[in-house]
Amino acid sequence: MTLPFALNHMTAPNLGWEPFLDLARDLGCVGVEFRNDLKTPLFGGADPAAVKAAVEARSLRFLALAEVKMFNDWSDAKAAEAEALMRIAVAAGAEAVSLIPRNDGVATGRADSRRVTETALREILPMLKAHGLKAMVEPLGFAVCSLRYKDVLADCIDAVGGAGTYHMVHDTFHHALAGFGPIFPELTGIVHVSGVRDAIYLDDMRDPHRVLVDGDDLLGNVAQIRALRAAGYAGPVSYEPFAPQVHALADPAPALRASMDFIRSGVEA
Repeated sequence: MTLPFALNHMTAPNLGWEPFLDLARDLGCVGVEFRNDLKTPLFGGADPAAVKAAVEARSLRFLALAEVKMFNDWSDAKAAEAEALMRIAVAAGAEAVSLIPRNDGVATGRADSRRVTETALREILPMLKAHGLKAMVEPLGFAVCSLRYKDVLADCIDAVGGAGTYHMVHDTFHHALAGFGPIFPELTGIVHVSGVRDAIYLDDMRDPHRVLVDGDDLLGNVAQIRALRAAGYAGPVSYEPFAPQVHALADPAPALRASMDFIRSGVEA
């Protein structure tokens, strides 16, 4: 089976939402992820129903709408924020919303991480079910993150009875930063890929280091994807580079195509 690639809008944040959809279609992607933290308004201010129609017209999937930021800093205000994003996601035809943990040095110990994450997941679960949505929950590998480890997330999903609604994001960058560790293919809903070429300490890696994956990649993207697929994961592999030099590409298609070819040949070898 050929690799089902996808694009996160962070790959080409300077492209409007329609040219971004065209890029994904032209690269043979299965779907896209949109996000609400770019410099421009979500969908450039377009009606979500128009976005849904445009995605379907290109035979793409709207995999996830990001993001509820600091989702595990739970409050009435956070509940309202999550509800608002879910309404947009449904109107735009998204399959899931993305949940990003707080990343500010609070609740970094395992017990505290488990407590705040389980609390939020328990509250969000009936909201997701009411809207018919899934959630992609992304552990971040930074030491200051309140949800760094996948096994903590797996325990939380189990504790709230959230299997089937809650899915993990396996981000190759964050998985490396968190010290690799166990993978959970049965809980994984999407894989985010980006590469790092600069020979720096893992603890010093930050989003601007995240480039397109190629032969100089230090994160072991190919090995991570091979391990996931060998363990049964068959879902999308979505590009999410944050590096300014990637964002500056006037036409990212050739570079993306070359990176996809590199990953495909390595994984399928």
